Amino acid sequence: MYDYDMRFTLDSLRKAAQVVYRHVPATPQYAWPLLSRHAGLTVWVKHENHTSIGAFKVRGGALYMHRLRQRQPDCPGVIAATRGNHGQSVAVAASRYGLRAVIVVPHGNNPEKNAAMIGQGAELVVHGNDFQEAAEFAGQQAGDEGLHMVAPFDPALVEGVASYALELFAGAGPLDAVYVPIGLGSGICAVIAARNALGLATDVIGVQAEGAPCYALSFEAGRPVSTARADTRADGVATRVPVDAAVDVINRDAARVVTVSDEAILEAQRLLLRLTHNLAEPAGACALAALLKERRRMAGKTVAVILSGGNADAANLREVIRGI
Repeated sequence: MYDYDMRFTLDSLRKAAQVVYRHVPATPQYAWPLLSRHAGLTVWVKHENHTSIGAFKVRGGALYMHRLRQRQPDCPGVIAATRGNHGQSVAVAASRYGLRAVIVVPHGNNPEKNAAMIGQGAELVVHGNDFQEAAEFAGQQAGDEGLHMVAPFDPALVEGVASYALELFAGAGPLDAVYVPIGLGSGICAVIAARNALGLATDVIGVQAEGAPCYALSFEAGRPVSTARADTRADGVATRVPVDAAVDVINRDAARVVTVSDEAILEAQRLLLRLTHNLAEPAGACALAALLKERRRMAGKTVAVILSGGNADAANLREVIRGI
């Protein structure tokens, strides 16, 4: 299904970043003193919760729609499946390029993310019991309605997202490691692409929820491994079928893939809110949860965590605050 050239040069990544910056300003990265003291090492946080949709995905969408318009100037519209942030990215970018956007979400999807996508101009369709079923339906609808299918993993998405990795490496200086949450893989592949293009020795460590470990299992097996279910409250990483091309990149160039419990994710959300006054959605707190799980292993090092999104819903926020 996937036959991608995932080799990116520093020049190509920088040119892609310039397209992204027409729509998405750079986000900050900070070494938070209280968070570092708590972890026992220097911790940088890359704040992708500070984009216009509160998540990193908007970067990839901006580049993808730019290139789609160049390739297919008469394209009538796009369709995508999502649990939230990919759909917001597609909706925002499609609107800016004058394209119809149809977004398919599974039943029980985050109602606040659904409302955000509708507010950003998307036509929302609810189908299936999880992301995979929604994605399969979206593929069918693309053919039926003559829409361009925007997969959640694509080289253009990776190249656009890599703009945040370039910012991080430039702003934070030398890093021993970066922890990155994995949904379908665009974020971690983007960090790997930037790390490789810059010729750095930084370890890139993927993070998944214990209840949705398809990439962790794939890393262990050396091949793509799917799961029957994705049982986690972190909807941004609730995937059960990995992308072959992403598995290839991760298995070749990541240091490891760590899994964390939903309870650890919730505690990481609390720490980010208490020690940095930043709200992370569950998937956005995965990276910090993994670092804290490995704090002894990483003692004395300089490490970054990717706060990939801040779109926590009200129910999750109440749960976070109750534990503070």
